[in-house]
Amino acid sequence: MTNPPLDAVVIPPKSAHKSTVIWLHGLGDSGNGFAPIAPELNLPEDLGIKFIFPHAPVIPVTINNGMEMRAWYDIRSLDMETRADIEGVKQSASLIESIILKEIEGGIPSENIMLVGFSQGGVIALHLGTRFDKKLAGIVALSTYMSEVRELQHEKSKENQRTPILMCHGQQDEVVPMLMGKTAYTALKKNDYDVVWKEYIMQHNVCMPEIKDISKFLQAHLAID
Repeated sequence: MTNPPLDAVVIPPKSAHKSTVIWLHGLGDSGNGFAPIAPELNLPEDLGIKFIFPHAPVIPVTINNGMEMRAWYDIRSLDMETRADIEGVKQSASLIESIILKEIEGGIPSENIMLVGFSQGGVIALHLGTRFDKKLAGIVALSTYMSEVRELQHEKSKENQRTPILMCHGQQDEVVPMLMGKTAYTALKKNDYDVVWKEYIMQHNVCMPEIKDISKFLQAHLAID
């Protein structure tokens, strides 16, 4: 059975549409949670960036006593190796891939499409971005980790081997300990990815210095010649 397309908050560009940023929220949140960050990035209007903030499906989450909430995948334990339900990760990655393909069909080259994800959303961004078979502009992974770390070397896509990746993490993060983010960063480096690590004095959230770094990254890799 084919899953229905995801609903999303869409912020259209203020000039001709040239690029797209798909921004994935964390567990229990929705696309509305990060939509207000778009103006805070202070991006030049002539970049023509369209923002898409998809809402994750509503599913029962095991570690929250089976309570139903928006989640990109189930979390069955807090163990680092088995935290992410890989089948759920793959299913959500497929849903986001459909959004990318729709943007491409609408005339936006894949090289002008960027994935951004926070926490659970970052897991999806890293999983899909490293395996997608068309070149992307970049991947931004915020306060997150990587599922199936050991499988990356076998499943990575040559098309995105050189895609720039920005990883940001809070030093005081108690939800996704920074060690989990650093493990993902190390795995990406080991697999020869162009990845940059930045850390901040914050918990499991975002901060203004981080927003400024994200803005610089978007401007550097979505610049239109």
